[in-house]
Amino acid sequence: MKNIVIIGSGCAGWTAAIYAARANLKPLVMTGGQPGGLLTTTSTVENYPGFPDGIDGTALMMRMQQQAERFGAQIEYGTTITKVDFQSRPFKLWADEELIETRAVIIAVGASHRHLGLASEEQLERKGVTYCATCDGALPVFRNQPLVVVGGGDSACEEAHYLTHFASKVYLVHRRNELRASKIMADRVIHHDKIEMVWDTVIQDILDVPQDKVTGVLLRNVKTNAVRELPCAGVFVAIGHVPSTKVFAGQIEMDDDGYVICRQGAQTSVSGVFAAGDCVDHVYRQAITAAGSGCAAGIDAERWLAANP
Repeated sequence: MKNIVIIGSGCAGWTAAIYAARANLKPLVMTGGQPGGLLTTTSTVENYPGFPDGIDGTALMMRMQQQAERFGAQIEYGTTITKVDFQSRPFKLWADEELIETRAVIIAVGASHRHLGLASEEQLERKGVTYCATCDGALPVFRNQPLVVVGGGDSACEEAHYLTHFASKVYLVHRRNELRASKIMADRVIHHDKIEMVWDTVIQDILDVPQDKVTGVLLRNVKTNAVRELPCAGVFVAIGHVPSTKVFAGQIEMDDDGYVICRQGAQTSVSGVFAAGDCVDHVYRQAITAAGSGCAAGIDAERWLAANP
């Protein structure tokens, strides 16, 4: 019987593990298929406090892991939870055929970026293709260069507007002829002198895989099928996120998009089950906010266990 099982190993999961381990609860961290979470796909993290020169995303996650292990956290690598039962205590988790029983659970499974689905997108990820302007926009490779943002919602508009601080020009590519974003966000980008709207258009390919860096995109107009090449130094994909919460469907309360709903602090709709990080947050999605919510989950779980021996 475990005291706490933490599902996920990004900023939220490792921070929860640090707090739970320091409380001598010997948490078990199930890393999932991508130990370290989405931050391991970011080359340099420049906005995490305490690292004035920036730090590699994978290196940051490894440091958090070492800190959690130092206080006694147990880690099971590469294991994915395939089924849960939160209907009664102890809670039951299955990793393939293995049954794990635990007094409390912290869900920190994060969310994945929705991708364009191009082979070149995958090959050039971290080499000019990115999914977070706030994380990567200020990197030297993107400064004073033309950049492309893909999407039409608030997130895409926010990304495009943020990038105007660094780029020579920002092209916002959207498959429709009007934005889905709120009016205030749409007006902000449409009338910005450094942003050019590219309507009714999709990215057909990202260039240039042989050079191992982004040099441009191949655009296709969905109405005319006309294809043209647009030079750029980076592609910022902002077409949404998918929370990795499918396994918890029917067990805890989630919104229509699959984000876990927390009622007070990190407490979910099931007493003793807590959640933190990007599977809860569809607004900020930053390493520091994920870590903060992981801290809250660790503290909430510790207090709940003390009150429910």
